[in-house]
Amino acid sequence: MEKLTKFLVASHNQGKVREIRELLAPLGVETVSAAELDLPEPEETETSFAGNARLKAQVAAELSGLPSLSDDSGLAVDALGGDPGIYAARWAAIPKVEGGGRDFDMAMWRVHSQMQDKGGPDTARFICALCLAFPDGEYEIYEGKVEGRIVWPPQGVKGFGYDPIFQAIGDEKTFAQIDPAEKHAKSHRADAFAKFLKARFPSG
Repeated sequence: MEKLTKFLVASHNQGKVREIRELLAPLGVETVSAAELDLPEPEETETSFAGNARLKAQVAAELSGLPSLSDDSGLAVDALGGDPGIYAARWAAIPKVEGGGRDFDMAMWRVHSQMQDKGGPDTARFICALCLAFPDGEYEIYEGKVEGRIVWPPQGVKGFGYDPIFQAIGDEKTFAQIDPAEKHAKSHRADAFAKFLKARFPSG
């Protein structure tokens, strides 16, 4: 199996880029982001996390000529029938803002408000599909998740996205309250990355 020493992180989300870089750092792997290379963000037109991750990684690999890593992840809330799910980022989209701004405070309030309207359990999970794509069109998919519950009001400032309202099973703090290293050890992205690392860096 080819030894990989440089990846393109196919994301413009700085929080995701930072997490992926921190997960790869112990392996001495060089990374560059799609934003740093000024690559376009393809529209996420697939109907699953795996499909969207593959789409983004394959476009980035084709344009950059580098092995490209992309993840598609989101929050699935049981009381909302699995929403916001693959539309987690779209729930935060600010209408009529040029460049597509996002407001996750608004998105978290939307989750809370709809849960209040619908009733049901507070259980939820973060899901992540990680895709490694190559310039020749080949790709690999790794999926991970972490179970938990939705809390209100939002708590913590260390995370990003929906982290301030998500509390993993067994925790008393949200993902936005715990140290990044602790989150990396248990998150949905960490679960997917553990499977990726086992396959690609078995002795790492």
